[in-house]
Amino acid sequence: MKVLITAGPTHEPIDPVRFVSNNSSGKMGIAIAEEFAALGNEVTLVKGPTHLNPVNPLISQIQVQSAAQMYETCAQYFPFNDVIVFAAAVADYTPKYPSTTKIKKKEQEFSVEMVRTKDIAAELGKLKEAKQVIVGFALETDNEMNNAQEKLKRKNLDFIVLNSMNDQGAGFQFDTNKITIIDKEGKVTKFELKSKTEVAKDIVDYVNKILAAKK
Repeated sequence: MKVLITAGPTHEPIDPVRFVSNNSSGKMGIAIAEEFAALGNEVTLVKGPTHLNPVNPLISQIQVQSAAQMYETCAQYFPFNDVIVFAAAVADYTPKYPSTTKIKKKEQEFSVEMVRTKDIAAELGKLKEAKQVIVGFALETDNEMNNAQEKLKRKNLDFIVLNSMNDQGAGFQFDTNKITIIDKEGKVTKFELKSKTEVAKDIVDYVNKILAAKK
């Protein structure tokens, strides 16, 4: 089975030395890649800027920086994969006019005009084939369930993994995570706080159940 996974943040350049990003470490996406590879699957990991790397040498890594680069890479590989897991924390906005030279301090205030990046999961979800399984993530601070369900439908996902920033030990930078899986049939499955390695096993198990049901 061929599996495409995204992980980590993206860096959206303001100038050659500054960028807009987030606190994603890539740990969750890498853990999922490791679990799929351990089961003998052919894994391609599209990884944003992070110092972390998977251990399994059979995982094929593609390093990207920006949301645009991640979209272009995923669009290229998407048709050839059976399972796609969008675990990266892709920037929603990018500077409209990044400077080619370092911006010097001049005024008391400084503003950057931002434009929307492409929603990778939503765009590629339009191309989904019946045989494919697509998984997305939702990291929320409020209206968690409603926001996750809206993303699930809009992005044409088979299921979405909900993280709440209100749960201690979950979200960015932690070695643990606490998730809720919501599938397109409306089933909600809640999990306790676990290591991201154990969470990855839960996610992969859920994918395999969906694949079994498709046969």
